[in-house]
Amino acid sequence: MQVILMEKVTNVGQLGDIVKVKNGFARNFLIPQGKAKRATDANKAEFEVRRAELEAADKAKLAEAQSIGEKLAGLTLQIVQKAGVDGKLFGSVTNADIVTALAAQGFDIEKSQIRMPEGHLKQIGDHHVGVGLHTDVVVDITISVLGEQ
Repeated sequence: MQVILMEKVTNVGQLGDIVKVKNGFARNFLIPQGKAKRATDANKAEFEVRRAELEAADKAKLAEAQSIGEKLAGLTLQIVQKAGVDGKLFGSVTNADIVTALAAQGFDIEKSQIRMPEGHLKQIGDHHVGVGLHTDVVVDITISVLGEQ
């Protein structure tokens, strides 16, 4: 299915690109999320009329993400979890725990924006985690997991 991208989508294309994607990806994700529209003649004409407005909105989102990223850069969060003597946690530190700790610091971040390449944190110590604020803005923060006996 051919769609017009209404915003930049990672590994798919830029704003305004007409790309061919799988039907399910378009119907189940891109179109319902407002990230794309079907590439019909009417939608192409409507997009060209709204192009400047959409580009300005995208630049505003990028600027907002960069300003939040500057505040987040180098941040160290301390999260206390119950742990055994060997340093293994009973349970793990998840995206939700990190979002809760960031909310306590005054940041409004969603769970889906937390990028944990090695999965949930199951050891005491410092771990580096990415926060994807925008497709072009990913900030690294340090999560310091402390053990509670």
